[in-house]
Formats: sequence, structure tokens, C-alpha cells
Amino acid sequence: MPSDSPAPTAPATTSYRALLRNREFAGLYAGFTLTVAASTVSGFALGTMVDQQTHSPFLTAVSMYGATFATVFGALTLMSVADGRRPRRTLVALQGMSLLGVAAQAVPGLPLAARFALLLGLGFFQSLGTGTRMGLLAEVVPVSAYALARSLMNITSGGMAVLGYALGAVLLRYLSPQGAFVVAAILTGLGLAVVVATVRQHSIRLTRRPGLRQTWTTNAELFSRPGRRALLVNLWVPNGLIVGCEALFISYDPAHAGILLAAGSAGMLLGDLTVGRLLTAERRHRCAYSLRLLLAVPYLLFAIDPPVLVAVAAVFLASTGFAATLPLQEQLLALTPDPVRGQVQGVESAGRMTWQGLGAAIAGGVAQHLAAGTTIAAMAAVSVAVTVVSRPFLVGDRGPGSQHGGTSREPHPSNG
Repeated sequence: MPSDSPAPTAPATTSYRALLRNREFAGLYAGFTLTVAASTVSGFALGTMVDQQTHSPFLTAVSMYGATFATVFGALTLMSVADGRRPRRTLVALQGMSLLGVAAQAVPGLPLAARFALLLGLGFFQSLGTGTRMGLLAEVVPVSAYALARSLMNITSGGMAVLGYALGAVLLRYLSPQGAFVVAAILTGLGLAVVVATVRQHSIRLTRRPGLRQTWTTNAELFSRPGRRALLVNLWVPNGLIVGCEALFISYDPAHAGILLAAGSAGMLLGDLTVGRLLTAERRHRCAYSLRLLLAVPYLLFAIDPPVLVAVAAVFLASTGFAATLPLQEQLLALTPDPVRGQVQGVESAGRMTWQGLGAAIAGGVAQHLAAGTTIAAMAAVSVAVTVVSRPFLVGDRGPGSQHGGTSREPHPSNG
């Protein structure tokens, strides 16, 4: 799926401050920030509620990451709307649906079955919203600044998760879970207002009408080459398995779960800041394999039930490895034609989120029979195995080899 578009001539953006002077990017960024904060607060509140009512590691893990299960349906059915005629209107509508879903969680006495159904609906709309947002992102910043922009958004995701978990813990000391859901709905509404006020309508990017057939056609082309399949496997599976480890923190140590989750988010923030802001594209690609290993190896310590401070340090260190996503996303963008960028970025995000949900479900299911610490170590070991086994099939693993002479051609898989 090579790109026939000429290389962009826009100058490289060299700082986060320069990016934020772009009004549209600032709007997308602020809306994303508020949405992540809302999602974190509502997920922590729901996970706490389910744990208190069921005492089930499986249901608790699924409740915290259950929305990710539905993202795959968005990727398989209607993700082509991300490249439709009016992306701004699409993003506003999807953000509005998310607001309704979060607000509905605040209804007192809502059965757990209804809450899980809301989670699935939210995941579906959020996956389409992510594709639309990332398609717009690729238009409002030059390609040379794309990795920096994704880095800033990933840093925001980690930072807002730290604040969101802390805010969720504070809110649940003084409010009921329903009150925390109200706060999450307010944050979602503010995100919607920011998008409405700042993001303008963009030109048509897709010559064919979005729909099921267009989605399937583009997805079939996306998965048609082994190099891209290996790239997506490395974007999805190791991350998802480690998120499964994080989903067991409440079951592993309820008293310190908030600290462990915050340490993970802080580590992610530091990794994205270092890799996205301080490293060149070549250095990012050279570090990608080591970062994918770092993501999992420290979790092996949980097999021996380490002291709390050691566990927190291990989680922090491991989470810096999430920054491996940046060079892989950068490579995927280079292999993607302009007219379907939104859909491809949406599929990548949806697959990653779906694997996060699968990782949480697998970890929760295994923890029904094994100790939570043992399960965390086992999930980390599988993540390491996937990274090592898939490396020979991954294009450009030791450098930006997919971008020869400024083109976006996919090279043959190598053992690099």
C-alpha cells in the first residue's frame, strides 16, 4: 500500500511549544487531554465499584478495560468514516455519543450488565473518534512533526492517567462512584466544547463513499503484506499483554493499586517525552526493539512478590518501554497513502486497544486460578516471547529503513 503522494515540504516542527501555537492542533490536543482524563476517572470508579460488588479479578479487569473490546468492531465496520467528507462534524458527533455514554454511567442503581453494555458502546464510538482525530492530526501538522505530535499526545495520555487515577482515588474518598461518573461526564463535555470551538472543517480526502465495503477493502490491503502484519503485531500484542498486568493491580494489592497505576502512567510519560522529544528518527528506530523488551522484563519480578517500593519501581521502569509505540507508528504512517490515513491510524489504535482489553480479560481469567503476582509474571514472559519471535519479520527494526530516498516503500523483512 505505497503512498503516491509527494513528500511534504512543510518545515519540521522542533518543539512542543511550536506545535501548540497551531490552533487546530491545540484544540485536538486539549480535547484529547480532557477525554483521557474523563476515561481514567470513570474507569477507576467502575473498576472499584465492580470489585466491591463482585470481588472477581476477571470482572474487575474487564470493567476497567472493557471498552477496548468494542474497538475492533469499529475497525472492521465503519472506520472508513474517519476519512469521510466532514471529519470535524464526525468527530463532534462521536464525542457527543461518548458524553451520553459516560453520563449514563452516573445513573444510580444501574445493573452491572447495563454498565458493561455501555462500555461496549463507548468503545465502538471511541474507536471511530480516534481514527477521525488521528486523520485530522496528519493534516494539521506536517509529516515531519507527526512523531513529535504523537509523542505529546502520548505524554498527555500518561500524565492525565496519573492525574486521573489520583483524582479518581480522591473523588472516591468523598463521593460515590456515581459522583465520580458525573465529574467524568463534565470533563467529556468540556472536551467536546473545545473541539467545536477550535477544529475547522477539512477538505474531502476520500473519493469513494465511506461504508462497510470501503472499510473492508482498505483493511484487506493493510494486512496484505507480512512486514505490515508484523508491524501491527508489535504495536498490539506486547502492549496488550502488559496492560493485562496492569489490570491485575487492584487484585494484586488493593491498598497500593492507585500508586502502581500512577507509577505506570508516569513511566509512560517519561518514556514518550525522552523518545519523542530528544531522539532523532534514526535513534528512535534503533531503540525500538530494546524498548519493547524493557516493557515486559521488569514485570517478571512479580513472580517473587516483591516489596511495594520494588514493585512500584519495576512498573515505572517497564512503562517507559511503551515509547516503542512511537517509532512503530511513525513507520506505519510512512507506509500509508494519504487518502486512508485516518482509517489506518484508527485500525492501529483500535487493534491496540482491543488487545489491551484481551490482555485484561486473559490476565483476569488466569488470575481466577493462579495468584495475581504469578499471572503478571506469566503475561510479561509471553510479551517477551512475542517480541523476540516476531523480530525477524519486522521491517526497519534497526533503523528507518522503510523511508529510502524520501519514499514510502515497504522493504523486504530482514533479521535486523
